[in-house]
Amino acid sequence: MKVIIAEKPSVARDIAKVLDIKAAKKGYIEGRGCAVTWAFGHLVTLQEPGEYNPALKRWSLESLPFVPDEFKLKLISNRGVDEQFQIIKNLCEQAEEIVCATDAGREGELIFRYILALSGCEDKPIRRLWLNSLTPDAILAAFKDLKDGHDYDPLYAAARCRSESDWIVGLNATRFYTVKHGRIGGGNDRVLWTIGRVQTPVLAMIVERDDTILQFRPQLFWELTTRYRDVTFKYTGKRFEKPEKAQNLLNKITDQPFEITTVVGKKKKDQAPQLFDLTTLQRELNKLHTISAADTLSATQSLYEAKLVTYPRTDSRYLSEDMKPRIPKILAQLKTLRPEQISPVDLTKLPFSKRIINDKKVTDHHAIIPTGMIPGRIGTNEQLVYDAITTQFIAAFYSVCLKNITTVKGVSQTIQFQARGTQIVDPGWTVLFPKKKKSADGQTLPAFEKGESGSHEPSLREGKTIPPKHFSENTLLGAMEAAGKFVEDDSLREALKERGIGTPATRAAIIETLLRRNYIRREKKQLRCTDMGRCLIALIKDPLLKSPEMTGEWEEKLKQIERNELDPNDFMNGIGTYIRKMIQNSTSRQLDTSRWGKCPLCGKEVIKGHKAFGCSDWKEGCPFVLEPDCKGKMLTARQIQMLLQQQILPHPIRIDDELRLLILSTRGMLTDLRRPSADRQKRSTKTDRRSP
Repeated sequence: MKVIIAEKPSVARDIAKVLDIKAAKKGYIEGRGCAVTWAFGHLVTLQEPGEYNPALKRWSLESLPFVPDEFKLKLISNRGVDEQFQIIKNLCEQAEEIVCATDAGREGELIFRYILALSGCEDKPIRRLWLNSLTPDAILAAFKDLKDGHDYDPLYAAARCRSESDWIVGLNATRFYTVKHGRIGGGNDRVLWTIGRVQTPVLAMIVERDDTILQFRPQLFWELTTRYRDVTFKYTGKRFEKPEKAQNLLNKITDQPFEITTVVGKKKKDQAPQLFDLTTLQRELNKLHTISAADTLSATQSLYEAKLVTYPRTDSRYLSEDMKPRIPKILAQLKTLRPEQISPVDLTKLPFSKRIINDKKVTDHHAIIPTGMIPGRIGTNEQLVYDAITTQFIAAFYSVCLKNITTVKGVSQTIQFQARGTQIVDPGWTVLFPKKKKSADGQTLPAFEKGESGSHEPSLREGKTIPPKHFSENTLLGAMEAAGKFVEDDSLREALKERGIGTPATRAAIIETLLRRNYIRREKKQLRCTDMGRCLIALIKDPLLKSPEMTGEWEEKLKQIERNELDPNDFMNGIGTYIRKMIQNSTSRQLDTSRWGKCPLCGKEVIKGHKAFGCSDWKEGCPFVLEPDCKGKMLTARQIQMLLQQQILPHPIRIDDELRLLILSTRGMLTDLRRPSADRQKRSTKTDRRSP
């Protein structure tokens, strides 16, 4: 008997239907010498420390670090898991061959191999079904091309290393920081500080961005412009930090003629957008419709299981060469849904450029595209995601957008000015994206001639520098993809992708985990750190534990294991060495007793006044003041130093909160973390511009 193990019941039913297997049994479908069964996603997980040794159920510093010589498995304690696993185990024990039909990726491989390991059937012959979509044609084609299951041993090794390294770092760091820094108010209650190999660097990125914004001090500047023939010309030099010089130039050119010195026209081609990978799709849906990354993934997975789009958990924006014959057929099927959009495309001569077809840029899965099947009634999110994928797919085969960009330079009393304007010659693919038509150089220019001159209207504009923006899910996903080096340019992001944090399949879950643990919160489109999140990052001494670049390197090593370029034992030995050093080196912070600390608002030194502590830059308007008497409880000098030097402070500080997250015991442990974040946010801010 051949046993086929799918990841979900719905996929198992699709496979059984295509293979004409009809006899429904409890937990599987049988027929034609096959049994098609299913998991519920993950059925098997790694054992907890207390299951290796009962003494490890108690959390203590003395038991850390704990790194098992050999990891052991157990069933996940969810309803129905025991029964379904026993069905799979019985089938595998009878099987002559076992086919892995779980999702074609790292986690799908892990689900299958963990089931085999726990059922004791690892020595059975295995084959691998590799699906890019769940259409009947794709399923039949994949079954005709079954691979030897052991061809995917490197993929399993990478998946196992990911699972075990997350366990080692997460468990040891969480226990260490919870035991060391989790005591509340000297009592027996503790705060659970949850730390992860991937989630903590992501949190650190958000905290750093929020602190940069909160410490930002806007600077005034002045810009010199002039209006000539109803066109705004900008001064070509740098903007002015002081108004006097700008005013001198303004006085110099007032009532003086303005002359056109150069008119240069240049043609520009904007290439059609590339196809979607998961991260780019999530970013686009968040930017246009504020749909979370998790909801976008869920909707795309639903579309995949409904056979409407191809496999979603991909990091490629390209198609493979063997896809070429299928593309015209897909577009022809979609023509009934999008006749006006597809009619301009010649399906007999599609422009298969390297931006679309590139075998070198396709690893496990190609870009997300429609399958050609027409959707019936689907959910709102599913419809938005399907429309985005379909439009992007059609746009890839449209012509380029042609523009004429004109640069005009002028002068008045030797002061140089410049204006730019854009004229759309052929909109090409942009007709499919009406919201994207506007150009940064949207000024319409009249016909200028070199040497012409006339009167103009110069003026000064006063402005202020602005801080960077808080992360949205769109920009955070971009930062995670580029290991913190977030850039807008597609090609540069592609070059940096190998050092990203997490994978396309896990980034949404990382964001949701931080939200669920109250380390970050959503504020409209923004993702912002909470006091809990800021405190956690302040407590972590080891820089590597919160380093996006280091985590990016770990992710790259996992990809090397997938490609069979790195021994998984070397990676795991490195993780074990790291966690041992981290715990050894993470002693309590040594306070600099010669100073109080830095102002959490502007970064300047804090000084002690007669009644309170405050920013040394108070004369320049910094409002930070910390009174040692907080709601009738007096902070000691050591507590003040710990607050300021570890920067465990809300921004801006709320003096009237009942200890809030501010008060530290003499042992350096945080107090009053039990009050809900929403309640804390209702409190008002009190500041004092007087000297402390």
